[in-house]
Amino acid sequence: MNILDRIIAPTPKFFKKVRTVGLVLAAVSASILAAPVALPAVVMQVAGYLAVAGSVATAVSQVATMAENPEPKTEGDGN
Repeated sequence: MNILDRIIAPTPKFFKKVRTVGLVLAAVSASILAAPVALPAVVMQVAGYLAVAGSVATAVSQVATMAENPEPKTEGDGN
């Protein structure tokens, strides 16, 4: 399965929630970073980390797919 197929494939319910949380984190951090008021350096640094974490969570959850034909593995299968 190539990356385009993964992006188009249906996303599991859990990863849809992770994607939403990631988007919210990225949006909140972007608004903090773009604030016209002077904020402490530690707040700006944390906002930068939240932006990265939100972006990564969103990207990873977007390419998670449901298995089409899950095959349970048991001991003694030879696999």
